Amino acid sequence: MAKIALCPLEELTSGTARRFEVGPLRLVVVRLGDDVYALYDECSHANVALSEGEVDPDERTVECWKHGSQFDLETGEPLSLPATRPVPVYDVRVDGGEVVVVLPDE
Repeated sequence: MAKIALCPLEELTSGTARRFEVGPLRLVVVRLGDDVYALYDECSHANVALSEGEVDPDERTVECWKHGSQFDLETGEPLSLPATRPVPVYDVRVDGGEVVVVLPDE
């Protein structure tokens, strides 16, 4: 497993999405209080960046700005149409104040 530091936790504003590129991989990272989530930054319905969408802190979702599909931040499952397939989720942690994503070995 590869552990990659993305940024200090204090650089992430709670309730917003931020895009990170880790090699060819695009991630959307969302902080909600002390919790941090990482998903693949592309709606499974269309080639649209989820990092440009709205975050619903109460429902713990991120919404695709183009067609309105909402994705669960914990599971990547779509909660509304038109998306029907989940987006990949990644293990993300806070280690010594740094947000770190853990990527599986390929």
